[in-house]
This record gives sequence, structure tokens and C-alpha cells, in this order.
Amino acid sequence: MCRSARHPWIMLDLQNLPGGFHDNPFPHYDRLLLHAPVCLQPDGSVLLSRHADLERIYKDTGLFTSDKRAAFKPKFGENSPLFEHHTTSLVFNDPPLHTRVRRIMSSALTPRAISRLEPGLIGTVDALLDALPQKADLIEDFAAQIPIQIIGNLLDVPMADRAPLRDWSLAILGALEPVLTPAQQAQGNQAVAEFKAYLQDLIAHRRQHPGDPETDVLTRLTAGDEGGKLSEIELIQNCIFILNAGHETTTNLIGNALAMLNDHAEEQARLRANPELINSCVEEVLRMASPNQFGNREAARDTEIDGVAIPAGTNLHLCIGAANRDPAVFGNPGSFNIARKPNRHLAFAGGPHICVGLTLARLEGRVALTRFLNRFQSYRITSRQQGGRIRFRGFARLEAELSGG
Repeated sequence: MCRSARHPWIMLDLQNLPGGFHDNPFPHYDRLLLHAPVCLQPDGSVLLSRHADLERIYKDTGLFTSDKRAAFKPKFGENSPLFEHHTTSLVFNDPPLHTRVRRIMSSALTPRAISRLEPGLIGTVDALLDALPQKADLIEDFAAQIPIQIIGNLLDVPMADRAPLRDWSLAILGALEPVLTPAQQAQGNQAVAEFKAYLQDLIAHRRQHPGDPETDVLTRLTAGDEGGKLSEIELIQNCIFILNAGHETTTNLIGNALAMLNDHAEEQARLRANPELINSCVEEVLRMASPNQFGNREAARDTEIDGVAIPAGTNLHLCIGAANRDPAVFGNPGSFNIARKPNRHLAFAGGPHICVGLTLARLEGRVALTRFLNRFQSYRITSRQQGGRIRFRGFARLEAELSGG
């Protein structure tokens, strides 16, 4: 059970989710928005679902902190690899670390630098499409391969070394789920340790043989900027973060888009007839099936939200998936409309922590969908399996029959 000030018995406990939630959480989100937009959890944390509340929290970095050391210490153990990673990476930090790391990353992900990636991205996507069999898994054979190669290129990871990257990413991000089994925790710790060991060797080699700082993010991160350099741990853990963030969200964006266009034949036909709608189509997929469904903040001081007292130190679960269907912001929010404008979704969060790679993610989604639809006159999804996580929404498997390639 969870409680709110106005509606004391609203059933959504993130530690004890109802059956079917992972496959279709959206009816539960609708009830939260209607009855308990500020929903107290049994462990003292608070689940928030309204667009306006999330937008305010993202912007107010003084009152709401991203630092997760207090929350992650009992979950992971202070001396664990997972604790070191998730308390050092960009997303779970405040200034000054967040400012330094983001500034260096942003300088390597300028629009000019990303535009240079587009020809290589098109080549990668076309090569994957060339290799797709008539019956394919659109996740394993296509969507998951694109960001691994693009992020691998950004960090200049040798092609022969890329095989473990996806499994490492899935294990590390999987540890952010509200409830973990001992096996999942062990897998996450092992993935961080193995990834860290690999990066230590890669960074040492890059320092001896630096790449072009205009295109090689690892060279840029290693060199630092006028504000200084990252420590070795900061450098390693934020390289892990770059891969994890870029891989999971983009894989889910592409997979979710292909599934939604399959399920909404009229919108797929509309996009094929009007390819200029590809940008707004990507934004609508990001809204309706946000690859990242939850964020987190912690109250730095006593405050209140909608009349509910929020003591300092309270962990806040920010339900992006619900906020992106808030009827106060989006007309007919349950409808998939590839021409929707305006579309003020929060799929990339907001404020100073807005996703540093959002331009790259949009480019990958746009190119992948455009090239796929141009290659295949039609496709039919024959079987699907959700990823089984609540924080990240995507498919573990998306089997399809392709025609007209």
C-alpha cells in the first residue's frame, strides 16, 4: 500500500508491484495521476507522477539533490563496485563534480562533432540492415547493435573488444531496480569490476597514443579542460556511464519505436507517406514509451509537495513514464500521434541534468527508423518479450518477419 494526504489507500508499492506491471504500467500511472500524484511509499520514500512536479524538481538543484550516497550505501554496500560507480557517475552527482564532467562531455558532443558521426552511423545501420534475415530479432540483431558501435566509436574502443559491452551495461543498470536478487547484485558488481579493469588498460594506452579530441571523447575526458582534469576513478566511472546511458536508452528508443509503429498501422502508413514527420515521430515514441521511466532525487531540506510534507533526506521517485502522459500537459495522452506538437516530454529529464547525449540519441533514432522503413516495405512483429524492469522500458526480444528488403 502507499498513502497520500488526500487518498490514503492507493495501491502502488514499488517494492511490491502488482502482477502485470512490467508489461503494462500505464493504467497504474493513470491512477496515480488522478488519485495520488504524491504517493508515500512504505519505506518513507515518495513516488511523484505529475509533469509540473517533476519539471520543478529537475530545475531546483538546491532543494532537490542528485547525490545518491545515502540511498545507495545500504543497497549496494559502501565498498562495493556498484556503489563506487553509481555514486561517481555524472547522473547521480551534484556540482562541482557534475559541472566538471558535464562540461568536458558537452565539449566533445557539440552539434558539429555529432554531425561528423552521421555518415558512420548511416553506414553502421545499413550494414546491420544488410545482414538482417527475413525472420529477425529486432533487438539483438538491430537496435542493440547500433549504440554499442556508436559509443564504441566515440570512446574509440577496438572493434575486437566490444563483445562484452552490452552485457556489462545491462548488469550495471539492472542494479538500479527497486528490488534486487543476490544474483543480480553479484552480476552488477562483477560487471563494474571487469569494465573498470578493461578501461584502466584502454586509458593507459590512450594517454600514450591520444586520438583527435574533436571526435574521441576518451581523449577529451583524459585531457580535461581549463577547469582541470578528472581523477582516475572519476574518469573510469564516467566512461562506464557514457556507455551505459547511451546503450540502454537508444536501444529502447529504437525497439519501442518499431513496436509502436507495428501496433499502430495507420501511423506507420502516415510516416511512410510523410517522411518529414520522422523528428516528431521520435519525440512521440520518447513520450509514450520513455526508455527511462524513472528518475530519482533526494530532498536536501524539509519541504512540501501538494500539501504533503517531505522531510530532508527523503528519496523521491520521479515517474517520467507517468508525467509524459499527464493530461494537464498532453491532450489525449494515451493516443500515439506522430505529428504531436508541442511535445514537452521529460524523457531526457530536465534542468542542469538534462541528458548530455540527447542530440546523439535523437540522431540514432531518426537514422535507424528512416533507414529501416526505407529498406523494408512492411514488417510484422510475431513475438515480443519486455525487458522485465521498471526503471528502463524496452524489449529483451522483438521477433519480426520482414518483407521487401
